[in-house]
Amino acid sequence: MQDRPWQDLGHGITCIDAAYVERGMACFYLLEQDGEYALIESGTRHSLPGLLALLQERRIDPGQVRYVIPTHVHLDHAGGAGAMLAHFEQAQLLIHPRGARHMVDPAQLVAGAQAVYGAALFEELYGEVVPVDPARVRQMGDGEGVQLGGRRLEVRHTEGHARHHFCVWDERSRGWFTGDMFGVCYPWLRFPAGDFLLPSTTPTQFDPGAYLASLDLLHDYAPARMYLTHYGAVDYTREKSGLLARQVEAYRELALTTEGDLQQALADHALEQVKQYDASTPEADLRRWLRFDVELNAQGLALWRERERRA
Repeated sequence: MQDRPWQDLGHGITCIDAAYVERGMACFYLLEQDGEYALIESGTRHSLPGLLALLQERRIDPGQVRYVIPTHVHLDHAGGAGAMLAHFEQAQLLIHPRGARHMVDPAQLVAGAQAVYGAALFEELYGEVVPVDPARVRQMGDGEGVQLGGRRLEVRHTEGHARHHFCVWDERSRGWFTGDMFGVCYPWLRFPAGDFLLPSTTPTQFDPGAYLASLDLLHDYAPARMYLTHYGAVDYTREKSGLLARQVEAYRELALTTEGDLQQALADHALEQVKQYDASTPEADLRRWLRFDVELNAQGLALWRERERRA
């Protein structure tokens, strides 16, 4: 990205860094059509200053923002929604029906995250999670859409990463805003040989069968590009979708067959995969780049395995 924490991607779409953990870890998107604006994802409370600086530079009135649209309620995607809605008084929150109650009362989300991170790190990562007025919440069914000026945005429910997840189809760009459904592809995972995409199987609702079905649904729209929250736009190819699908299938097999350290097994597998794209970077650096997601993915796989064994 440029020195400023945003980048124009064409088609009336701006990618904005979410100020989460470090530059390049998470982003959200501003869409414009006919003088109306929508935000897809909301980052965290810490994401708001960068957004306001962008709006000021472009002389966009807060009243022109019509929608705030988190793909799901994990806090790096939806944690900033309440703060943004407080600032954009004309905007509506569009959310998956299973996630709506957590936006109105985020206490359960906050308590769960604070239990994992502790209060101090939680504040550093997310800041205040502001409740949303129920009157401003619109629950989006599968296949429902909204108009942003003359631009239609369509929601499709996409389970696999979480049961409260949807993706947003933008016909103008022929692109999907994928949340966590098309994996992660940070700037440091983009190599001359191609983009390396890593599935996101984080706790607590990972379902490999649903994940694979959602990848097929995304493919059926014949997209040109995917707008990832982690991180930025990637051109769509069936090969990239296949890379994700093969990894999900391998993760499922690892979870079912690994008797020892599942996180280590997953780290070794991810390293083997990424080395096909970059054989020159020292292995220690590759492992460091992958460590954050491998740890979370292993936790999600372990929980899925427990559910499978109880079934």
